[in-house]
Amino acid sequence: MRVLAIIPSRYNSSRFPGKPLADIMGKSMIQRVVEQCEKCPDLHRIIVATDDERISFHVKSFSGEVIMTSKDHKSGTERCNEVFDNIEERFDVVVNIQGDEPFIDPEEISEVISLFKDEEVQIGTLAKPITDYEIYKNPDNPKVFFNEENIVTSFERNGKLNEEKFSENTFFQHIGIYAFKADILSEIFELTESENEINENLEQLRWMDNKYKIKLGITEKESISVDREEDIEKIKSFHLKNS
Repeated sequence: MRVLAIIPSRYNSSRFPGKPLADIMGKSMIQRVVEQCEKCPDLHRIIVATDDERISFHVKSFSGEVIMTSKDHKSGTERCNEVFDNIEERFDVVVNIQGDEPFIDPEEISEVISLFKDEEVQIGTLAKPITDYEIYKNPDNPKVFFNEENIVTSFERNGKLNEEKFSENTFFQHIGIYAFKADILSEIFELTESENEINENLEQLRWMDNKYKIKLGITEKESISVDREEDIEKIKSFHLKNS
């Protein structure tokens, strides 16, 4: 099974412009993401997909592979599809890796790839148990629900239970890494926005509304993203504690 990793990376983030080039302990965020991917033995090629010349120039400066894409894409999935459509080499699985997780665990990438040992899997993603009520309540941390076959049944942003009821149940936080069978990536690119997707601002609901199945892997790996500039200090502390 040949696996391609694509890291969508755009400069004009509304909450943190220039985020991919932000310095994190002497290296840019995007360089750290690429280097973490390079540690994963299950990836055969790693490409940064960007619409910004500054990011492209920087990735080339540390010998990373980068492809320029359209500025019109609304999601990282669309950017991934453009890259996949425009390379000659063929792959069985394409992994969309977040460009704002500078210390993503390479084992986490392998975990989502391993889901495709089952030939029926169309789309794979990960989740981890929620142990903190504040994470459960935070709408920036989508919750994922699934059946006994680990097929996703729904995503929700808002935790609806009080702390006592939360403690009586087990909930899972979605981790935003996706892997697709190559032909499935091309298919979902053609789908139009669904009402559920618009209401929750979660792209994956479009796929589910169109009867695509998402297989869920449960991980214990911790993964922290950088959404705002102040998150950089938080992620430095996380790295130093876990290194």
